[in-house]
Amino acid sequence: MSARLIIVGPPGAGKGTQAGRIASTFGIPAISTGDIFRKNVSEGTPLGQRAKAIMDAGEYVPDDLTNELVRDRLAESDAADGFLLDGYPRTPAQVEYLDALLAEHGTGIDAVVQLVAEQDALVSRLLNRAAEQGRADDNEQTIRRRQQVYLEQTAPLVAVYQERGLVVDVDGLGGVDEVGDRIAEALSARGLAASV
Repeated sequence: MSARLIIVGPPGAGKGTQAGRIASTFGIPAISTGDIFRKNVSEGTPLGQRAKAIMDAGEYVPDDLTNELVRDRLAESDAADGFLLDGYPRTPAQVEYLDALLAEHGTGIDAVVQLVAEQDALVSRLLNRAAEQGRADDNEQTIRRRQQVYLEQTAPLVAVYQERGLVVDVDGLGGVDEVGDRIAEALSARGLAASV
């Protein structure tokens, strides 16, 4: 069964962990824009060289370049039957681009998995992780600011997909397996059953 999915969630909600699980369950690649940037930069591709120059200058990679990188990645054979996008789209223009790109192939997004969790619980989780990993820069103020930035940037995009009836809210708090089971149940209820 093919599935074209997006995963969103605030910092600390376990998005990276769950992205890998969903991809494995559905037999589709988990595609992170951060990984795409790093791969193209390390391989020295023309797009990677352009992205590196921008990132080295401390700037955000613009939509047009991000879109090109995602288009190239989605054209790879492992994404032919589906994918899980993590970190894309991030802007309304990227949503429009992705819509047009998928429409060229007669497909669209099947669901947007939104991991939801109470902010104080996420802050507590991230502070514990920072202490365990010795991350002095992850203090409460920084963590709360990242949460706020996430909400400001992501809310408009989630609203677009909510209007289309594609958003599946899943409680992101609990054990890895517990949250994974909730995601599987929510997707199954939408007719998206695991293929493996």
